[in-house]
Amino acid sequence: MKLSQFKFHLPDKQIAEHPVAERDECRLMVVNRKTGEISHHIFKDIIDYFDDGDVMVFNDTQVFPALLYGNKEKTGARIEVFLLRELNAENKLWDVLVEPARKIRIGNKLYFGDDESMVAEVIDNTTSRGRTLRFLYDGPHDEFKKALFALGTTPLPPYIRRESEPSDAVDYQCIFAEKEGAVVAPAAGLHFSRSLLTRLQIKGIRKAFVTIHSGLGAFREIDVEDLTKHRMDSEEMYATQELVDTVNKTKDDGHRVCAVGTSVLRAIATADSMGGHMKTYEGWTNKFIFPPYDFSVADALVTNFHMPYSTMLMMVAAFGGYELVMKAYKTAVEEGYRFGCYGDAMLII
Repeated sequence: MKLSQFKFHLPDKQIAEHPVAERDECRLMVVNRKTGEISHHIFKDIIDYFDDGDVMVFNDTQVFPALLYGNKEKTGARIEVFLLRELNAENKLWDVLVEPARKIRIGNKLYFGDDESMVAEVIDNTTSRGRTLRFLYDGPHDEFKKALFALGTTPLPPYIRRESEPSDAVDYQCIFAEKEGAVVAPAAGLHFSRSLLTRLQIKGIRKAFVTIHSGLGAFREIDVEDLTKHRMDSEEMYATQELVDTVNKTKDDGHRVCAVGTSVLRAIATADSMGGHMKTYEGWTNKFIFPPYDFSVADALVTNFHMPYSTMLMMVAAFGGYELVMKAYKTAVEEGYRFGCYGDAMLII
């Protein structure tokens, strides 16, 4: 398919800047692949579409406070540093992005905090904006991480045109998040409240977890018209034996598997095995999914409404069918649905 096929008009006012007051009370659009029917609900109504024995697979990655502001030595210039991932714990090496990049060279030192007690040295250039930093901190690793993260703020997506607020530390985190490593929240999981999870459990709908540490590649612009030529950034993922056993038994028993979010859908597809089953997986995935694609494991998908041209929209279109999903998006714009990580949700069955 072509990039231009994923263009649609999205008014800026429909990109959600903040979440609704209660996680499970955003709007929910339900799209039925068999009938083509599109219906409108409240998110907590999602329980009505699943039965005893079905399983929902969530991404239990945890977003860390990746956005820091520091000052360059001598000049005092303000520098934005976006932590991507830790490269070496012993030497406190981090892969980061810096802005403005033209001012940051190998050998420069950056100072963080009001008292400038956290210091980092630039030891390598990785990309035009990418750098490797070595933090000069005399203390144990857990103490260092705590001090570093205390200086950071929540890394909101670029389409949210405001600075991070203290409330984002809670809002931009799933309530079941526990494995640190993401700089992008699995947005579909943000809608699940503790009460909704309890109601699902009482009904016999099980939950399982995969870990995929979502990175900034989700927001990187595609610069080729022919989608077969696009290369996704790699993301670290873990599909455990417990997850695989749960999913495979669910399929064998004739029940449904629901992927909560495109990151989960991608992870399940990466760990796809024969006969509609999953296999364990530990490593990196750069799987790029766009129409047409045959999903053999996931039977349903919970997802947010994504930006035009985004890889997440392409994955949703691959799952729901291009024509039906684009029709649903047109309806969403007309009906005033909220887009983005803090917006409304879609269930494809």
